[in-house]
Amino acid sequence: MSENMLPPCPECSSAYTYEMGALLVCPECGHEWSPASAESAGAAEGGVIKDAVGNVLADGDTVTVIKSLKVKGHPTGIKAGTKVRNIRLVEGVAGHDIDCKIEGFGPMQLKSGVVKKA
Repeated sequence: MSENMLPPCPECSSAYTYEMGALLVCPECGHEWSPASAESAGAAEGGVIKDAVGNVLADGDTVTVIKSLKVKGHPTGIKAGTKVRNIRLVEGVAGHDIDCKIEGFGPMQLKSGVVKKA
């Protein structure tokens, strides 16, 4: 593999991976993996959902809203910095891929582009 074609780290999503013999290594978290396993894992998880800064999200994660959001029927909306616990990833409507319950608002769906993993 050429250096500019190396995949990001599957553990921490770092772009600074490098080759060491037959393995790929992440200098940030120290994870080592073989290029063959990275290609098969990449093909298996084509529908990975990432937050606004590129962190991979999973069910049960806690996220923080990074920008204020208007909510129909609510005078103040959701403020930036609001923590949302125990999210669930779904195939939502119009890009809303996070199903959650926000304190003071109730159940709703959010777009992954407006949250950051906490």
